Amino acid sequence: MSHESRMPASPIRVQVFVAFVCALGMACIAGGMIPWRHTDLAQFVCYLVLTAVASGLKVVIPGFEATLSVGFILFIVGIGSMSLSETLALGIAAALVQCFWKSNQRFSPVRFLFNLSQVSIALTTAYGANVYLESHILNGRALIALLLSSAVYFFLNSLPVAIVVSSSERTSLVPKWRDTFGWTFPFYLVGAAIAGLIQFLNRHAGWEITVVMIPALYLIYRSYSIYIGRMADMKSHLDEMAALHLRTIEALALAIDAKDHTTGDHVQRVRIYALELAKDLNLSKPETEALRAAAVLHDIGKLAVPEHIISKPGKLTPEEFEKMKIHPIVGAEILNQVEFPYPVVPIVRSHHERWDGTGYPDGLRAEEIPIGARILSAVDCLDALASDRQYRRALPLKEAMARVEQESGKTFDPRVVSALKARYLELEKMARSEQIMEKPQLSVNIKVAPLAAPAAGYAESATDSPGSNSQQTAGVPVRGRLFEDEAAIERSCNGVPAAAMRLRRHITFDAIAIFRIYGHKLVPDFAFGEDCDKLMKLNLQSGEGLLGWVSQTRRPLKNGNPAVDISENTSLRSAMVIPLQHENDIVGLLALYSILPDGFTTEDMRCLECFHQDIIVMLEPRLSTAATPTDSRTLKPERPVKGAGTQIICEVS
Repeated sequence: MSHESRMPASPIRVQVFVAFVCALGMACIAGGMIPWRHTDLAQFVCYLVLTAVASGLKVVIPGFEATLSVGFILFIVGIGSMSLSETLALGIAAALVQCFWKSNQRFSPVRFLFNLSQVSIALTTAYGANVYLESHILNGRALIALLLSSAVYFFLNSLPVAIVVSSSERTSLVPKWRDTFGWTFPFYLVGAAIAGLIQFLNRHAGWEITVVMIPALYLIYRSYSIYIGRMADMKSHLDEMAALHLRTIEALALAIDAKDHTTGDHVQRVRIYALELAKDLNLSKPETEALRAAAVLHDIGKLAVPEHIISKPGKLTPEEFEKMKIHPIVGAEILNQVEFPYPVVPIVRSHHERWDGTGYPDGLRAEEIPIGARILSAVDCLDALASDRQYRRALPLKEAMARVEQESGKTFDPRVVSALKARYLELEKMARSEQIMEKPQLSVNIKVAPLAAPAAGYAESATDSPGSNSQQTAGVPVRGRLFEDEAAIERSCNGVPAAAMRLRRHITFDAIAIFRIYGHKLVPDFAFGEDCDKLMKLNLQSGEGLLGWVSQTRRPLKNGNPAVDISENTSLRSAMVIPLQHENDIVGLLALYSILPDGFTTEDMRCLECFHQDIIVMLEPRLSTAATPTDSRTLKPERPVKGAGTQIICEVS
């Protein structure tokens, strides 16, 4: 039952270890075979042929790229009754057969040398241990010495493979060795007992009697193959159940994505980052599996948060933030019903806790926060900063990492930040190279054919009625028509610009624009002020950026970031946008811009909404003429035009 390993992709430290094993193995072969020493040539040739045959009887360890063969038994026989030179020759023969006979892998010189070297090191050490134990400690008790020597061979033959795999996968060595090879140790002991029996027969009946052991070797191989086959079937069943479990989790993630359209591949990227950090920080298997699920499901509680808050492309109000803060609690309550076999719920509940104790919902601090939640919060923040959002553009990855590092010891666990900083560039390459699962397109935008009203009838929403925004807004009185004395200005600017410019008497702004809605497109109809040329170049879709959010949700927006819509550099720092409603439909948007961050107040929003009906009145003639997107015009400063005591600077182009 000797091992043949298949080399995984190797980082530098693994390559160094492999080179060391190969060098040591070659030294063992040279030292053991030069000069050649033999006992009985006929016996050696017979055992060499048996080793070649037995090494071809190999089985694959389920879930791991390594094989076992019954050639191990003849190695132990060689350790007990042949010279070191002959024993090493058996190992070389076995390595050659396993490498070239019915191998599913392409020949690799490095893999072959590594397999040959680890067998040579194990045989040389076990041979020396057998001689020393039998002559100096056990006083001729050959069978006990052989059993102990076989244990030495087992550990030295399996340990290098486990080291390579655990280092490549960044997992703990002991669990990896135990899960992969530990369960085979009893079979080695059985094989050693059979080898001891062969050695006993050799001494008392001659080595020729060994030939009758060939059926026994085949019987061992068949029984072991059947056992491994059953294990493989069981593992396949467990893998299918795990895959079903994972698909269920991914289906829940789709439910989140249907609500929060900003996620995209964010969830899968966070999962890749988090699981790699889990290896670096030596998380246990239950903690790692919990983190795997939590990385996908941590935002499931957003299903309970109103969609206009989730997708709002600007700062949340205190009331909106209070609504948002419930999502970790709701997410934990939803997942608590699943009864995961590992601790997913604490990670989901705590992924917005802060290292300094100022997070939510429970105000946990430092080590009180589950390690999975500490990892998740850091990588979630890094990927969010490095990704486009409706309220801002993506930061360069190095700048995003610097932002995360600034929060080390405050928001994030310093140990997690240190591990993330050491590998974030490597992890970014891994995330980019890994195939992102293509998500099915959910039918969230289709329109179902109308049916008859139910018996209870439909209730009409007051907020959907025409002009409802103009009736009263948070105690602000309704204003009358404001432009009755501005006929000359209206005629010179076709009405709409004059009505819009009157807003400057009540609200301070640096730019103003009106956007018309054509199907799903938002087309600029009028712009004046700072960066008006850039505003007139905008061509957005409903749901895209600040303007698209207002168009889609029909909700006003205060102090959004204009850079989300304007891809070029702009001096505008905040925006206030309201939808323009005409005959129960949204026909356009009115947007004011400021060069100051947070340039608008709640009172400004109330005042702007009071002007809603007046601007619609100005738009009504243009609405009836079915204007096309090419009717757009820009106002540019040129010269003052006096009229009715008011100055307005405009030029239609």
